Amino acid sequence: MLDFERKLAVFSSFPELVRKDVSLGRVNFHYEQSVYEKKTVGFHLHPNGNGYVYAALIPGAETDAKGFVNVRDASEDELREWIAASIRSLSTRPDGEARAATAPSPEPQAAAPASAESRWGNDEGQTLRLTFEDDLWYVFAGQHLESAFETYDEAEAYMREEGFRKLP
Repeated sequence: MLDFERKLAVFSSFPELVRKDVSLGRVNFHYEQSVYEKKTVGFHLHPNGNGYVYAALIPGAETDAKGFVNVRDASEDELREWIAASIRSLSTRPDGEARAATAPSPEPQAAAPASAESRWGNDEGQTLRLTFEDDLWYVFAGQHLESAFETYDEAEAYMREEGFRKLP
């Protein structure tokens, strides 16, 4: 298993990726030229060695429910292959539309709600906190991270699916 610093070095060796430090010492890497709304290639690289690469658009990749593969035990060559494949998959749509790497066209961004933090509750009296930080929406149960999303719409859909509603 590669240590955290070596994994960071491998991700950083891809000049098209942008490093985003997030909570709990974790690091994400974004591909800003993505032709999709999805921009995250490296997700939650953690000092304990854990981390994920977005692979939902890579044919044959076995991913989790959010489209990521765990790269905790990946060799350096395997990690480089996953990263390169992820970038390629985010560079071209199935219809062949590609984005020029030198002059990316800006994508419209959905406006974030006025408040970057909200409380949500369910009928059982449980509450969750939704917080926007470092370009991600985080769902917390008390001090514990429940989940993270790239867009407010994804976070809101998750909360509603789990039976929560926004509290006043």
